Amino acid sequence: MSGPLRPGPSSWRRAATVVLAAGWTLPVPAAPPRPPPPAEGFRLLLLLRSARQGFLPGAHVFPGGVLDAADRSADWLRLFAPHHRPPRFGLGPAPPRRATFPVLPEARPGAADGDEGALPDDVAFRICAIREAFEEAGVLLLRPRGPGPAAPEPGRALAPPPALADWRARVRRDPQHFLRLCAHLDCTPDIWALHEWSAWLTPFTQRRGRRFETTFFLCCLCEPPPVFPDLVEVVDCQWSSPSEATESFISKEIWLAPPQFYEIRRLEHFASLSDLHKFCLDRELEGVERWLPITLLTADGMIQLLPGDEMYLEDSNFLENLMSTEKKNEEIMKEGKKLHRVVMYNRHDYNIHVTVQSKYKHVYPKNYVVSKSRL
Repeated sequence: MSGPLRPGPSSWRRAATVVLAAGWTLPVPAAPPRPPPPAEGFRLLLLLRSARQGFLPGAHVFPGGVLDAADRSADWLRLFAPHHRPPRFGLGPAPPRRATFPVLPEARPGAADGDEGALPDDVAFRICAIREAFEEAGVLLLRPRGPGPAAPEPGRALAPPPALADWRARVRRDPQHFLRLCAHLDCTPDIWALHEWSAWLTPFTQRRGRRFETTFFLCCLCEPPPVFPDLVEVVDCQWSSPSEATESFISKEIWLAPPQFYEIRRLEHFASLSDLHKFCLDRELEGVERWLPITLLTADGMIQLLPGDEMYLEDSNFLENLMSTEKKNEEIMKEGKKLHRVVMYNRHDYNIHVTVQSKYKHVYPKNYVVSKSRL
Protein backbone atom coordinates (compact mmCIF):
# COMPACT_ATOMS: atom_id res chain seq x y z
CA MET A 1 0.00 0.00 0.00
CA SER A 2 1.43 3.34 -1.01
CA GLY A 3 0.13 6.82 -0.42
CA PRO A 4 0.78 10.28 0.91
CA LEU A 5 2.39 10.70 4.28
CA ARG A 6 -0.25 10.68 6.96
CA PRO A 7 -0.20 13.23 9.76
CA GLY A 8 1.66 11.77 12.71
CA PRO A 9 4.14 12.46 15.47
CA SER A 10 7.13 12.81 13.12
CA SER A 11 8.04 16.28 11.95
CA TRP A 12 9.69 16.18 8.53
CA ARG A 13 12.23 18.81 7.53
CA ARG A 14 13.81 19.26 4.13
CA ALA A 15 17.60 19.37 4.01
CA ALA A 16 20.59 19.24 1.66
CA THR A 17 24.11 17.91 2.00
CA VAL A 18 27.15 18.06 -0.27
CA VAL A 19 29.74 15.32 -0.66
CA LEU A 20 33.01 17.14 -1.40
CA ALA A 21 35.42 14.97 -3.40
CA ALA A 22 38.81 16.61 -3.89
CA GLY A 23 41.66 15.54 -6.12
CA TRP A 24 44.76 14.49 -4.22
CA THR A 25 48.14 14.90 -5.88
CA LEU A 26 51.66 14.14 -4.68
CA PRO A 27 52.86 16.77 -2.19
CA VAL A 28 55.44 19.30 -3.38
CA PRO A 29 58.50 20.04 -1.19
CA ALA A 30 57.38 23.56 -0.24
CA ALA A 31 53.82 22.53 0.64
CA PRO A 32 52.64 21.53 4.12
CA PRO A 33 52.89 17.80 4.84
CA ARG A 34 50.07 15.84 3.27
CA PRO A 35 49.37 12.09 3.18
CA PRO A 36 50.24 10.35 -0.11
CA PRO A 37 47.50 9.95 -2.74
CA PRO A 38 44.96 7.24 -1.92
CA ALA A 39 44.19 4.36 -4.25
CA GLU A 40 41.01 6.10 -5.42
CA GLY A 41 42.87 9.30 -6.35
CA PHE A 42 40.51 11.54 -4.37
CA ARG A 43 39.42 12.14 -0.80
CA LEU A 44 36.12 13.10 0.81
CA LEU A 45 35.57 15.77 3.44
CA LEU A 46 34.16 14.31 6.65
CA LEU A 47 33.11 16.59 9.51
CA LEU A 48 32.94 15.45 13.14
CA ARG A 49 29.70 16.59 14.74
CA SER A 50 29.85 17.82 18.31
CA ALA A 51 28.81 15.33 20.98
CA ARG A 52 26.40 18.02 22.19
CA GLN A 53 24.34 17.97 19.00
CA GLY A 54 20.88 16.46 19.27
CA PHE A 55 21.03 14.73 15.86
CA LEU A 56 23.86 12.27 15.10
CA PRO A 57 26.12 13.42 17.97
CA GLY A 58 29.74 12.36 17.47
CA ALA A 59 29.16 11.17 13.89
CA HIS A 60 31.34 11.95 10.90
CA VAL A 61 29.12 13.46 8.23
CA PHE A 62 29.21 15.43 4.99
CA PRO A 63 28.51 19.18 5.22
CA GLY A 64 24.79 19.92 5.18
CA GLY A 65 21.74 21.15 7.01
CA VAL A 66 18.11 22.23 6.89
CA LEU A 67 16.67 24.27 4.02
CA ASP A 68 15.90 27.85 5.05
CA ALA A 69 13.48 30.31 3.47
CA ALA A 70 16.50 32.49 2.63
CA ASP A 71 17.85 29.73 0.36
CA ARG A 72 14.93 30.16 -2.04
CA SER A 73 14.46 33.92 -1.69
CA ALA A 74 13.62 35.88 -4.84
CA ASP A 75 16.44 38.26 -3.85
CA TRP A 76 18.91 35.78 -5.38
CA LEU A 77 17.54 36.61 -8.85
CA ARG A 78 19.42 39.92 -8.94
CA LEU A 79 22.70 38.24 -8.09
CA PHE A 80 22.37 35.55 -10.77
CA ALA A 81 21.29 38.08 -13.45
CA PRO A 82 21.97 38.81 -16.24
CA HIS A 83 23.81 35.62 -17.17
CA HIS A 84 21.62 33.07 -15.38
CA ARG A 85 17.86 33.36 -15.30
CA PRO A 86 14.83 31.26 -14.33
CA PRO A 87 13.69 28.62 -14.58
CA ARG A 88 16.93 26.57 -14.59
CA PHE A 89 19.66 29.19 -14.08
CA GLY A 90 21.93 27.41 -16.53
CA LEU A 91 21.62 23.99 -14.90
CA GLY A 92 20.44 22.42 -18.15
CA PRO A 93 17.26 20.43 -18.79
CA ALA A 94 15.36 19.33 -15.70
CA PRO A 95 15.73 15.63 -14.85
CA PRO A 96 12.49 13.64 -14.62
CA ARG A 97 10.72 13.44 -11.27
CA ARG A 98 10.91 9.83 -10.13
CA ALA A 99 7.83 8.33 -8.48
CA THR A 100 9.10 7.14 -5.12
CA PHE A 101 7.62 5.91 -1.86
CA PRO A 102 6.44 7.61 0.25
CA VAL A 103 4.78 10.73 -1.13
CA LEU A 104 5.61 13.60 1.19
CA PRO A 105 3.60 16.82 1.31
CA GLU A 106 5.07 19.69 -0.67
CA ALA A 107 6.53 22.24 1.73
CA ARG A 108 8.41 25.44 1.07
CA PRO A 109 9.82 26.95 4.25
CA GLY A 110 8.71 30.53 4.60
CA ALA A 111 7.20 30.69 1.12
CA ALA A 112 3.55 31.46 0.64
CA ASP A 113 1.40 29.57 -1.86
CA GLY A 114 1.74 31.06 -5.31
CA ASP A 115 5.04 32.82 -4.57
CA GLU A 116 6.29 33.06 -8.13
CA GLY A 117 9.51 34.79 -7.11
CA ALA A 118 10.91 31.95 -5.01
CA LEU A 119 13.70 29.85 -6.51
CA PRO A 120 12.97 26.33 -7.77
CA ASP A 121 14.01 23.39 -5.59
CA ASP A 122 16.91 22.46 -7.91
CA VAL A 123 18.52 25.83 -7.18
CA ALA A 124 17.38 26.35 -3.57
CA PHE A 125 18.69 23.00 -2.33
CA ARG A 126 22.06 23.64 -3.95
CA ILE A 127 22.27 27.04 -2.26
CA CYS A 128 21.35 25.39 1.04
CA ALA A 129 24.17 22.81 0.72
CA ILE A 130 26.67 25.52 -0.27
CA ARG A 131 25.62 27.77 2.62
CA GLU A 132 25.96 24.91 5.11
CA ALA A 133 29.44 24.05 3.78
CA PHE A 134 30.41 27.63 4.61
CA GLU A 135 28.72 27.65 8.03
CA GLU A 136 30.12 24.32 9.20
CA ALA A 137 33.47 24.11 7.43
CA GLY A 138 34.33 27.61 6.22
CA VAL A 139 34.43 26.32 2.61
CA LEU A 140 33.13 28.78 0.01
CA LEU A 141 31.77 27.02 -3.07
CA LEU A 142 31.36 30.28 -4.98
CA ARG A 143 32.47 31.63 -8.33
CA PRO A 144 32.71 35.15 -9.74
CA ARG A 145 29.56 36.48 -11.33
CA GLY A 146 29.45 36.04 -15.07
CA PRO A 147 28.91 33.36 -17.69
CA GLY A 148 29.81 29.82 -16.78
CA PRO A 149 32.89 27.95 -18.04
CA ALA A 150 32.89 26.80 -21.66
CA ALA A 151 33.22 23.15 -20.59
CA PRO A 152 32.22 21.49 -17.31
CA GLU A 153 35.20 20.71 -15.14
CA PRO A 154 35.93 20.11 -11.44
CA GLY A 155 35.52 23.30 -9.44
CA ARG A 156 37.66 25.23 -7.01
CA ALA A 157 36.59 26.70 -3.69
CA LEU A 158 36.99 30.43 -3.26
CA ALA A 159 39.65 31.62 -0.82
CA PRO A 160 38.04 32.46 2.54
CA PRO A 161 37.37 36.18 3.14
CA PRO A 162 39.54 38.05 5.69
CA ALA A 163 36.59 38.38 8.09
CA LEU A 164 35.65 34.71 7.86
CA ALA A 165 34.62 34.35 11.53
CA ASP A 166 32.47 37.51 11.46
CA TRP A 167 30.67 36.55 8.27
CA ARG A 168 30.10 33.01 9.49
CA ALA A 169 28.63 34.25 12.76
CA ARG A 170 26.24 36.50 10.84
CA VAL A 171 25.15 33.72 8.50
CA ARG A 172 24.58 31.38 11.43
CA ARG A 173 22.36 33.98 13.12
CA ASP A 174 20.46 34.76 9.92
CA PRO A 175 20.93 32.77 6.67
CA GLN A 176 19.95 35.86 4.66
CA HIS A 177 23.47 37.12 5.33
CA PHE A 178 24.82 34.44 2.99
CA LEU A 179 23.28 36.32 0.07
CA ARG A 180 24.89 39.51 1.37
CA LEU A 181 28.27 37.78 1.62
CA CYS A 182 27.99 36.60 -1.99
CA ALA A 183 27.06 40.12 -3.12
CA HIS A 184 29.97 41.55 -1.11
CA LEU A 185 32.38 39.16 -2.88
CA ASP A 186 30.64 39.75 -6.24
CA CYS A 187 30.11 36.00 -6.56
CA THR A 188 27.27 33.53 -6.95
CA PRO A 189 26.94 30.13 -5.29
CA ASP A 190 28.51 27.63 -7.68
CA ILE A 191 25.29 25.67 -8.12
CA TRP A 192 26.62 24.25 -11.42
CA ALA A 193 29.39 22.33 -9.60
CA LEU A 194 26.85 20.37 -7.51
CA HIS A 195 25.44 17.23 -9.09
CA GLU A 196 22.39 15.38 -7.79
CA TRP A 197 23.60 12.14 -6.25
CA SER A 198 20.91 10.62 -4.02
CA ALA A 199 18.10 11.42 -1.58
CA TRP A 200 17.40 9.83 1.81
CA LEU A 201 14.54 9.94 4.27
CA THR A 202 15.35 9.41 7.95
CA PRO A 203 14.01 5.96 8.92
CA PHE A 204 11.68 5.61 11.87
CA THR A 205 13.47 4.76 15.12
CA GLN A 206 11.39 6.34 17.88
CA ARG A 207 8.33 8.48 18.41
CA ARG A 208 8.83 12.22 17.93
CA GLY A 209 12.33 11.69 16.55
CA ARG A 210 13.87 14.20 14.17
CA ARG A 211 13.34 13.19 10.58
CA PHE A 212 14.69 14.70 7.40
CA GLU A 213 14.20 14.50 3.68
CA THR A 214 17.77 15.09 2.54
CA THR A 215 19.03 15.63 -0.98
CA PHE A 216 22.68 14.58 -1.43
CA PHE A 217 24.79 16.46 -3.99
CA LEU A 218 28.27 15.56 -5.14
CA CYS A 219 30.86 18.24 -5.88
CA CYS A 220 34.23 17.46 -7.46
CA LEU A 221 37.04 19.89 -6.59
CA CYS A 222 40.46 20.05 -8.24
CA GLU A 223 42.16 20.25 -4.86
CA PRO A 224 41.13 20.18 -1.20
CA PRO A 225 40.34 23.66 0.15
CA PRO A 226 41.35 24.72 3.65
CA VAL A 227 38.72 23.72 6.20
CA PHE A 228 37.83 25.68 9.34
CA PRO A 229 35.40 23.75 11.60
CA ASP A 230 32.97 26.14 13.29
CA LEU A 231 33.66 24.49 16.71
CA VAL A 232 29.93 24.66 17.45
CA GLU A 233 28.20 22.03 15.31
CA VAL A 234 31.50 20.70 13.95
CA VAL A 235 34.56 20.16 16.15
CA ASP A 236 37.01 18.46 13.76
CA CYS A 237 37.41 17.30 10.17
CA GLN A 238 39.40 14.96 7.98
CA TRP A 239 39.94 14.18 4.31
CA SER A 240 39.62 10.45 3.68
CA SER A 241 39.33 8.32 0.59
CA PRO A 242 36.37 5.90 0.53
CA SER A 243 38.64 2.99 1.48
CA GLU A 244 40.33 5.00 4.25
CA ALA A 245 36.97 6.08 5.68
CA THR A 246 35.78 2.47 5.69
CA GLU A 247 38.94 1.36 7.49
CA SER A 248 38.58 4.16 10.06
CA PHE A 249 34.98 3.14 10.67
CA ILE A 250 35.77 -0.55 11.17
CA SER A 251 38.67 0.28 13.50
CA LYS A 252 36.30 2.50 15.56
CA GLU A 253 38.26 5.68 14.88
CA ILE A 254 35.13 7.29 13.43
CA TRP A 255 31.42 6.51 13.43
CA LEU A 256 29.19 6.76 10.34
CA ALA A 257 25.42 6.62 10.09
CA PRO A 258 24.15 4.03 7.56
CA PRO A 259 23.44 6.51 4.70
CA GLN A 260 26.95 7.97 4.91
CA PHE A 261 28.47 4.49 5.07
CA TYR A 262 26.40 3.39 2.06
CA GLU A 263 27.42 6.44 0.01
CA ILE A 264 31.10 6.05 0.90
CA ARG A 265 30.98 2.41 -0.18
CA ARG A 266 29.24 3.45 -3.40
CA LEU A 267 32.08 5.87 -4.17
CA GLU A 268 34.64 3.05 -4.07
CA HIS A 269 33.57 2.27 -7.64
CA PHE A 270 35.63 5.21 -8.95
CA ALA A 271 39.38 5.04 -9.50
CA SER A 272 39.94 8.77 -10.00
CA LEU A 273 38.35 12.16 -9.59
CA SER A 274 38.03 12.49 -13.37
CA ASP A 275 36.14 9.17 -13.53
CA LEU A 276 33.78 10.35 -10.81
CA HIS A 277 33.25 13.75 -12.44
CA LYS A 278 32.54 12.21 -15.84
CA PHE A 279 30.06 9.80 -14.24
CA CYS A 280 28.18 12.71 -12.66
CA LEU A 281 28.00 14.55 -15.98
CA ASP A 282 26.90 11.45 -17.92
CA ARG A 283 23.90 10.82 -15.67
CA GLU A 284 22.94 14.48 -15.18
CA LEU A 285 19.53 14.01 -16.85
CA GLU A 286 18.57 10.84 -14.98
CA GLY A 287 17.49 12.28 -11.65
CA VAL A 288 17.78 10.35 -8.38
CA GLU A 289 15.82 7.87 -6.34
CA ARG A 290 14.62 8.93 -2.90
CA TRP A 291 14.84 6.15 -0.34
CA LEU A 292 13.10 5.54 2.96
CA PRO A 293 14.95 2.72 4.76
CA ILE A 294 12.63 0.39 6.68
CA THR A 295 14.13 -0.92 9.91
CA LEU A 296 13.85 -4.61 10.79
CA LEU A 297 14.85 -5.42 14.37
CA THR A 298 16.35 -8.92 14.72
CA ALA A 299 17.44 -11.09 17.63
CA ASP A 300 21.06 -9.98 17.34
CA GLY A 301 21.00 -6.68 15.49
CA MET A 302 19.15 -4.68 12.88
CA ILE A 303 18.63 -4.66 9.14
CA GLN A 304 17.81 -1.57 7.11
CA LEU A 305 15.83 -2.60 4.06
CA LEU A 306 16.10 -0.46 0.92
CA PRO A 307 13.85 -0.26 -2.15
CA GLY A 308 14.18 -3.30 -4.40
CA ASP A 309 14.82 -5.71 -1.51
CA GLU A 310 12.38 -8.63 -1.43
CA MET A 311 11.38 -7.75 2.16
CA TYR A 312 10.84 -4.04 1.46
CA LEU A 313 7.18 -3.08 1.79
CA GLU A 314 5.79 0.15 0.39
CA ASP A 315 3.36 0.36 3.27
CA SER A 316 2.65 3.67 4.99
CA ASN A 317 2.38 1.76 8.28
CA PHE A 318 6.19 1.58 8.39
CA LEU A 319 6.57 5.36 8.29
CA GLU A 320 5.92 5.32 12.03
CA ASN A 321 6.65 1.72 12.98
CA LEU A 322 9.44 -0.85 12.99
CA MET A 323 9.42 -4.42 11.69
CA SER A 324 10.68 -7.09 14.09
CA THR A 325 11.52 -10.79 14.17
CA GLU A 326 12.89 -13.32 16.64
CA LYS A 327 15.31 -14.59 14.00
CA LYS A 328 18.99 -13.64 13.88
CA ASN A 329 20.58 -11.65 11.07
CA GLU A 330 22.23 -14.71 9.52
CA GLU A 331 18.95 -16.63 9.48
CA ILE A 332 17.27 -13.79 7.66
CA MET A 333 20.15 -13.57 5.20
CA LYS A 334 19.98 -17.29 4.33
CA GLU A 335 16.34 -16.91 3.33
CA GLY A 336 16.82 -14.02 0.91
CA LYS A 337 17.88 -13.80 -2.74
CA LYS A 338 16.73 -10.38 -3.94
CA LEU A 339 18.70 -8.15 -1.61
CA HIS A 340 19.26 -4.44 -1.08
CA ARG A 341 20.02 -3.98 2.59
CA VAL A 342 22.45 -2.84 5.27
CA VAL A 343 22.88 -5.49 7.97
CA MET A 344 24.04 -4.12 11.33
CA TYR A 345 25.40 -6.15 14.24
CA ASN A 346 26.71 -3.18 16.22
CA ARG A 347 27.75 0.46 15.74
CA HIS A 348 30.88 -0.48 13.80
CA ASP A 349 29.82 -3.66 12.03
CA TYR A 350 27.75 -2.89 8.94
CA ASN A 351 27.48 -5.32 6.03
CA ILE A 352 26.00 -4.30 2.68
CA HIS A 353 24.24 -6.85 0.48
CA VAL A 354 23.11 -5.88 -3.02
CA THR A 355 21.88 -8.32 -5.65
CA VAL A 356 19.41 -6.00 -7.42
CA GLN A 357 20.18 -3.96 -10.52
CA SER A 358 20.79 -0.24 -10.05
CA LYS A 359 18.48 2.24 -11.79
CA TYR A 360 18.81 5.42 -13.82
CA LYS A 361 22.48 4.89 -14.79
CA HIS A 362 23.56 5.03 -11.14
CA VAL A 363 25.68 2.49 -9.26
CA TYR A 364 24.99 0.64 -6.03
CA PRO A 365 27.77 -0.46 -3.66
CA LYS A 366 29.40 -3.81 -4.11
CA ASN A 367 28.60 -6.45 -1.51
CA TYR A 368 30.60 -5.74 1.61
CA VAL A 369 30.96 -8.09 4.56
CA VAL A 370 33.28 -7.36 7.47
CA SER A 371 35.52 -10.26 8.43
CA LYS A 372 34.78 -11.20 12.05
CA SER A 373 38.53 -11.35 12.67
CA ARG A 374 38.62 -7.58 12.09
CA LEU A 375 36.18 -6.78 14.90
